[in-house]
Amino acid sequence: MSINPPMAGHADPTIDDPRRRRTILIAVCIALMAVTASVTGLNVAQPELAVEFGASQSDVLWLINIYTMTLAALLLPLGALGDRRGRKPVLLIGLIIFGVANVAAGLATSTEMMLASRLLSGVAAAMIMPVTLAVITSTFPERERSKGIGVWTAVAGGGGILGMFLSALLVDVATWRWLFVLPVVLVLAAVVLTVRSVPNSREHIEHSFDTVGSVTSVIAVLTLIYVLHEGPVNGWTEPATMIGLAGGLLAMIGFIVWELRHPAPLLDIRLFGKRGLASGSLVLLAVFGVQAGILVVLFPFLQAVLGWSALQATLGMMPMALVMMLSSGLAPKLSARIGSRSTMAAGILLGGAGLALMAILVSVDGGFLSILPGMLAMGLGMGLSMTPSTEAITGSLPRESQGVASALNDVTREFGNALGVALLGAVLSAGYRSAIDPRLTGVPDEVADTAREGVANAVAIAGDAGPQTGALLRAAEQSFVEGWQHSMWAGAAVMAALFIYVLVRGPQRVAAADERTETNSNVPDMITG
Repeated sequence: MSINPPMAGHADPTIDDPRRRRTILIAVCIALMAVTASVTGLNVAQPELAVEFGASQSDVLWLINIYTMTLAALLLPLGALGDRRGRKPVLLIGLIIFGVANVAAGLATSTEMMLASRLLSGVAAAMIMPVTLAVITSTFPERERSKGIGVWTAVAGGGGILGMFLSALLVDVATWRWLFVLPVVLVLAAVVLTVRSVPNSREHIEHSFDTVGSVTSVIAVLTLIYVLHEGPVNGWTEPATMIGLAGGLLAMIGFIVWELRHPAPLLDIRLFGKRGLASGSLVLLAVFGVQAGILVVLFPFLQAVLGWSALQATLGMMPMALVMMLSSGLAPKLSARIGSRSTMAAGILLGGAGLALMAILVSVDGGFLSILPGMLAMGLGMGLSMTPSTEAITGSLPRESQGVASALNDVTREFGNALGVALLGAVLSAGYRSAIDPRLTGVPDEVADTAREGVANAVAIAGDAGPQTGALLRAAEQSFVEGWQHSMWAGAAVMAALFIYVLVRGPQRVAAADERTETNSNVPDMITG
């Protein structure tokens, strides 16, 4: 029995030509790379942007965050629009707008112009990202779908770090404006390949578009991510934070109530009762949260503690990113052998072990090599868990809702990123402050107050500590390591709880097409149970 409304005049859009499937996969992955690289790219150019536009740190953070917030807020409605209006035209329009917005950002002469271009980029990215995965799930034959999803998750998981590395390289050898050349080049390549190879798959749905659900979902996602971003910075009890939290929760409740009553909901909430959708969403939320939290912790360690440049620090992330991308590609084969649940559980276990290794082995004197084993284990675990989790989500929704399924997958990732930064960042900060306080004896009060703010602040002001300079640096480094350990153990605890949940409620083995009887020919029920 289909939970979602039936389609009218649906034709099977799957592509049997292997060569064309490869070209389609390359096209959508290049488009996805443009989006993910832009999520992290501006992080490496914060000082240059502040100087260029005379912007405050708060303004610079908004230039970075407005893109991800707009992207996350519009994913669900624009993913549904792609299902209805045609995935190919929505992808092409999104790519063109994205390219124009990045050209405008590269030529920006003021903070306002940069902010507007980043906002427009976020709108376009929300058109591109869900369609890229929906094209794979709707056009690839079932026997090839998991392989395509594996490649997609590899690019989604590692693309941000690779984009950050290329962005840091461009900033170091040229100027921050060259950051926007990379996405424009990727867009041009994606447009050419999309026009030539991507089919115009679309679904003919009888009911009208869910406007109320779209508006309430945008408000809920936008306000809740704003709270997660700003709460740790401005304080959880600040009026703006409390109002945003209340508004976000009310919008979320309104969305759920409306979706349960609507005949053609944007997202059928009842589907979360299925193992695949619930466990896949929870795993992605936790895994991407831990990944984002680790990046927040790793950069200060590599730059402030070890003294690496931004480019060197980004290069230090490459081993974890490459292992993650490789294991994402291997995950479909492992799932076929031992089942989705076992593959997800193995990935979560490896990820938790990596966090534990980074907590146990990290030291100032050990440097990068003391954290490398944990990084590799973490990358391997994340890659193994992301692919079956994504497949569990897309396989739980019918073909006519693949844009929504893809968008839900992406929204889950964005919420995970925000949660991870808030949680692990807060644990790190609290651990650092409690560890450094007893070590500041004899340090001038003004210097001590600055040192308590963070390890980078302590390194920057250490020269003003006079004879206590060496002691202050050592205290800041050791305190950061203690805060790091608290953060890693918090992440390991999350992974341990997730491991138990997946063992109990994870998706079952992916069934072979010839072994399954479908209850609705329009629903590719890839995950049993």
